[in-house]
This record gives sequence, structure tokens and C-alpha cells, in this order.
Amino acid sequence: MFAVIKTGGKQYKVAANDLVRVEKLAGEAGDAITFENVLMVGTGADVTLGAPLVSGALVAGEVVEQFRDKKVIIFKKKRRQGYRRKNGHRQELTLVRITEILTGGAKPSGKKAAAPKKAAKTETAPAADDKPAAKAEAKPAKAEPAPAADFKDDVKLIGGVGPALEKKLAAAGITSLTQIAKWTKADVAKFDEELDFKGRIERDEWVEQAKELIAGKPPRAKVDQ
Repeated sequence: MFAVIKTGGKQYKVAANDLVRVEKLAGEAGDAITFENVLMVGTGADVTLGAPLVSGALVAGEVVEQFRDKKVIIFKKKRRQGYRRKNGHRQELTLVRITEILTGGAKPSGKKAAAPKKAAKTETAPAADDKPAAKAEAKPAKAEPAPAADFKDDVKLIGGVGPALEKKLAAAGITSLTQIAKWTKADVAKFDEELDFKGRIERDEWVEQAKELIAGKPPRAKVDQ
């Protein structure tokens, strides 16, 4: 049996045990969830269309995960007006596993969807003369790539950084691309709040730009913010 449901302004064709990515719904992993906007149900060639909804139909599911989609870049430009705007957006999504498709006013049974089966591990008894394996040695940390031969360590090479932002960074002790390339998420949040950048560091991908410049890639195009 299949059904067509509507949620978040979009329509999805689903069946039992399907995994569906929908716009964010309230709930945590393991919570039961229901979709009441059922536009169609069917089994093979036997299809029932709603007008607009199928009376008494309901689709039950289970929240698997709450996550954010990949970043989408929105770029706007007006010719001959010097107008350019660049923003990023990451849509919040919910991964749902469909458990039941119900008709005729039936209520969800509350059962969970069957999880994918994993192959059973077979254990063998160790031989009498076997010795415990030595612990694996810790792998050495990856060496950071050496800067390109023509590398110029100038923070103003980062798109959107001019003399004014350079002074702000210098006042905070940041004077090189090498420092920015080593920033962690905590560092980004710290400097963004401390220098009142209003999300610019993450939005313009300063850390990624710094790493590209150190590797010898050309600077990205400057974009007015």
C-alpha cells in the first residue's frame, strides 16, 4: 500500500518502512508522529483520491533524526548599480520512517518500524597458544600542508575583509591567514561575538578561504556585505 501525504507545503509518496526527509517537525528521535493530510491512498491499481483529503486516512511514522541540509548560497546582483549580496541558508529537516498507512478511521497501533537487519557476527574461540593482540599504536596527527611557494599571508585577501575589518582583527591579535585557518567552531563563535561580525565569519567561510589561500588557490571574488 502507498499514500501521498502533504507536509511543509510539499507532497511525498510513501509506503511502510520508507525513510522520508521532510521540513522540520517537532519531536526527538524515537517519537511517534502522524500525517493527517493524506491526498491519496492505493494498492496497486486500486487508488482512492481525496477531495482534497482522503476521509479517515492517516499515515503514522517515527522520527529518526533531526538535522540540517547542505548550505545553499543565495547571491543577488544588480547590473551597473554596484549591488551585490551573498547569503547562506541551511534548511532544518526531519528524517521520518513510515510505520503504517491507515484507512477507514483506524488509529495508529504505536508499533515501531522494522529497523534494517544487520548481519550477525560470528565469534571464534582463540587458539590455546594465541596471545592477546597488542594495542594499536595511535596514529600520528596529519601534518598540515605546507604553504604554497608564492603564498602571501594577508588577511585582506579573504573576500569581504578590508582595512576596517583588518584593524578589528589586529586588535584581537589576529594578523595572519594561518591563524584564521586553524580556527575551530568555538573560535569562530568567540570572535564573531567579540568583534560584532554578526555571523559574517561563517557566512563568508573565512576559515575555508584562508585554507585555500594558504594552498595557493586564487582569492575569491570580493562581495559587498
